[in-house]
Amino acid sequence: MRDVFIIGSKGIPAKYGGFETFVEQLTRRKKSGELRYHVACMAERSGEFEYQGCRCFPIRTPRIGPAKAVWYDLAAFCRCLRYCRAHKAKRPVVYVLACRIGPFIGFLKRRLHKMGGRLYVNPDGHEWMRAKWNRAIRAYWKYSEKRMVKHADLLICDSKNIERYIRTTYEAYAPQTKYIAYGADVSASGLPDGDAQLTEWYRKWDLAPFSYYLIVGRFVPENNYETMLCEFMRSGTDKKLAIISNVEENPFFFRLKQSTGFDRDKRIVFCQTVYEEALLKKIRENACAYLHGHAVGGTNPSLLEALSGTQVNLLFDVGFNREVGEDAALYWTKEPGSLSELIARTDRMGQKERDAFGSRAKRRILTDYSWDGIVKAYEKTFLE
Repeated sequence: MRDVFIIGSKGIPAKYGGFETFVEQLTRRKKSGELRYHVACMAERSGEFEYQGCRCFPIRTPRIGPAKAVWYDLAAFCRCLRYCRAHKAKRPVVYVLACRIGPFIGFLKRRLHKMGGRLYVNPDGHEWMRAKWNRAIRAYWKYSEKRMVKHADLLICDSKNIERYIRTTYEAYAPQTKYIAYGADVSASGLPDGDAQLTEWYRKWDLAPFSYYLIVGRFVPENNYETMLCEFMRSGTDKKLAIISNVEENPFFFRLKQSTGFDRDKRIVFCQTVYEEALLKKIRENACAYLHGHAVGGTNPSLLEALSGTQVNLLFDVGFNREVGEDAALYWTKEPGSLSELIARTDRMGQKERDAFGSRAKRRILTDYSWDGIVKAYEKTFLE
C-alpha cells in the first residue's frame, strides 16, 4: 500500500476552486487498491474524518492574511511527516499543490527522503504575476517557485505551456516534469428546463434561457473583467451579461464600478455565487455564450467546464486558453472592438454553426480532458 498525501487545496468536500475539484475527482474515481489518500483540509477546528475512502486531516489555520496559505501548507507537510514516522509508511508520496513553501522545502524534502518518500509538486500557474499581490509578495512567490522547482522529485503540470515554462526558465535545475491535464465531465446537468431551482434562479436575476452571456470566475484584475465589461457595454446586443462571482467587499469591484460605470448598464447582472453543481452546469448549458478572460495560470477549470457545457465560448487570446480551446472556440484580444465584434458575431450565429462549435468543444474534453483518463494517469504516476 502506498500512502499519498495531498496538501495545498482547501480540502474536500469541494465547493469552489480548481485544486479542490481535482482532489474531489481524484478520490471519488479511485480505482487502484494499492493507493491510500490523505488530504489536508483547511479548517478552524480539528478532528479527522473519512470522505470517499480517503483520510482527511483538518489543519487549524490562523487568519494572518497572505501568509495564511504558507502557514497552512507548512503545518500540513509537518503533519504528513509525523504520520509517516508514527505509522512507518513505506515509500510515501507528498504531493504539494502550488509553490507556496519554497524557502522551507529543502529541509522538508530531506526529512521526507530519510523515510524513503518522494516529493511531487504541481507548480500551478504564475502566482507571482497576479495583480492582487504587492511587489514584496510577488517577489516571495517567484522565489518560492524557484525553490520548489529545484527540490521537487517530480513536477506535474496540468498545462503544456506551464511545463514548457518550467523546463526553459529553470533549465539549470534539469527539472523532472510530467504533463497530466486537469479534467472535466461532459455529461449533461440532468436538470429539466422547468426545474424549480433553475426557474427560481432565473426569476431572481430576471434572466431567461439563451438570453444571456455568462462569466464564471474570481473577480480579479488578471481575469480581464475590465475589458469584458467595457466591450460588452460597447456591444449592441440585447442580451444580458450574467456574472457568477463573489464580489462582496471586493475593492477591485468598486474601482471598476467607478471607472467604467457598468452599474448604469441594466444588461449587466451580478448573480452572486452558485455552489450547486447541477444548477451551475444547467446555467452554462443555457448560456448564449461564455466569456473567458483568464490571462494567468495553466489549464483553467472554469474553461473546461464551459467547453463541456456551453456551445459557444469566447476566450481571451493567450497560449493557455488556445492550448485548451483550439478550434472549438473564438478568441479576442484587448484591442478595442475585438470582443464586442465577437459578441455581435455570436448574436448573428445560426443554430448549425452553434452546434458545430458545441460538438468540437465536447470532443476536446473527451479526447484530452476526461476525468477518468486523468485519474488513471495520476494513479500510474503515484505507483511508479
